Amino acid sequence: MAGSIYGNIFKISTWGESHGKALGVTIDGCPAGLELSEEYIQSFLNRRKPGQNKYQTPRKESDRVEILSGVFEGVTTGTPISLIVYNQDQHSKDYGNLAECYRPGHADYCFDKKYGIRDYRGGGRSSGRETIGRVAAGAIATKILNELGIEIKAYVKSIGPHVINYNNFNFDSIANNSVSMPDEECAKKAEKYLDSLINSNDSTGSCVECIINNMPIGIGEPVFNKLDAMLSHGIMSIGAVKAIEIGDGVNASTSVGSINNDPFRIKDDKVIKTTNHAGGILGGMSDGSQIVLRAHFKPTPSIFSPQDTIDKYNNEVNISIRGRHDPIIGPRAVVVVESMCAITILDLLMLNANSKMDNLAKIYK
Repeated sequence: MAGSIYGNIFKISTWGESHGKALGVTIDGCPAGLELSEEYIQSFLNRRKPGQNKYQTPRKESDRVEILSGVFEGVTTGTPISLIVYNQDQHSKDYGNLAECYRPGHADYCFDKKYGIRDYRGGGRSSGRETIGRVAAGAIATKILNELGIEIKAYVKSIGPHVINYNNFNFDSIANNSVSMPDEECAKKAEKYLDSLINSNDSTGSCVECIINNMPIGIGEPVFNKLDAMLSHGIMSIGAVKAIEIGDGVNASTSVGSINNDPFRIKDDKVIKTTNHAGGILGGMSDGSQIVLRAHFKPTPSIFSPQDTIDKYNNEVNISIRGRHDPIIGPRAVVVVESMCAITILDLLMLNANSKMDNLAKIYK
């Protein structure tokens, strides 16, 4: 299988399946001298692990990470970092009836046609558990970015028809509700909505918004490797993401130039923009203002209601999916979105080091 490697200098390779023995990631290109512990990486994995509330799959996994290489006496050595998380609570028998038929909304049919073989236990490589490697690598990228003063924060903006009110915005509130919303009033409505969907054996879509602060100007390569293009690549590679918006996103297509353009001004001897319709990116490069992006997730395709499909012999059949599944993807995907943003930005920061002679002179002269 091609396509399990992401990045140019800060490069990650994820591996493992939902119901295999373990999952993990190998990170190449991490600088030496970074203080790093399993406990720090674990704090990120704890945010995506299952079974923490009634809106998540009841699959009980500790998702304990082990560092296998690349760290000595608590400090990175510059060599490849290998991380592993063992699976503990597989119920493979729940998927026995899916060995010969394809779940609607899943990758089953395409996987079978592409490779001629598939791991039907929970989706194998297409499972949401693949994101364990992304989050573990994202923890390391985030630590490096934080040391450079760059901050990445994501949260659930909407669940079904329920959208947060920015007048009620309180980022600390996401720790006080089960849906990672920074608006307590909206979170309560969303939780009731999810309760109704659980009772009717259904699921819902959601939107995760991510803000990135303190970005230096000029990060991103202006042609094919634009910052917005690379962020889109990273975010769209997350399973179940069907759209990404940056800044005004789709609303830009109904705007006019006199509104959509962000005026430049000088404040306290610094260049600022009076608006941020561009979402912090101009010409494929960061402009120094806050980067704002949104990832739109489709409803969880595993629902318990009977569904029409076909089997591998092209017979039309009706299936009822068993097992343990989230009724919504967004809340557990918040840290995944943060992680893919961190990995992408760090890689582009490293590429930017050779953009002008001054940069190289600071290192080598």
